[in-house]
Amino acid sequence: MPRSPIFSKLFGRSPVSSLQAHMAKAAECAVALDAYFELLYQENWHELGNQYQKICDLEEQADELKREIRLNLPRSLFLPVSRSDLLELVRVQDEIPNRVKDIAGIVLGRKMRIPEPLQASFLEFVAASVNATKKSHAMLEMLDQLLDSGFSTRQVERIETIIVELGELETESDVKQIEIRSSLFELEKDMNPVDVMFLYRVLEWIGDVADHAQTVGNRMLYVIAR
Repeated sequence: MPRSPIFSKLFGRSPVSSLQAHMAKAAECAVALDAYFELLYQENWHELGNQYQKICDLEEQADELKREIRLNLPRSLFLPVSRSDLLELVRVQDEIPNRVKDIAGIVLGRKMRIPEPLQASFLEFVAASVNATKKSHAMLEMLDQLLDSGFSTRQVERIETIIVELGELETESDVKQIEIRSSLFELEKDMNPVDVMFLYRVLEWIGDVADHAQTVGNRMLYVIAR
């Protein structure tokens, strides 16, 4: 039986699909970093520029989805979760594509070169942060099931399991960042000091991607705990 206009106005349109679309775009943006650094190692600046534009386009699409959510999120008292909680969730999700764009921009703008001894571990570090984002995306894909089940114990436990896995991925990212920093320290004396400074910044920002992914998980847990 179709909903009447009065019913729709009273209960509002579910924001879940829009939140999931936004997180999917954030994850797609993060995944693009894998190919980005592979192109960087090839010093293929033309293709790297094309990949940077792809990342920018994905970040802009995420921004547009964020704006749509903020403008169209129902103000109904009958939303299954707090409106302010959903707005905060989309805000922390949006930190992921923003940071990915920052990373891609500084790498291309400076035509950065990763020292050869660090390249393999650097790709592993990027992958760890990207995997954390994929995990948070998978978790958001379960939100509609969670709401449909009325926050059943089984569904909540599944979310909690994913959040634990997300924490493990974030820890893996931290460990890899520490290892690369240690290796970079040994190479610093033979490098341009300015290049070293920016390389440390890129390392920090790649770690931020995993941190933001974990924050999405924590916000999700906060939403369902309330």
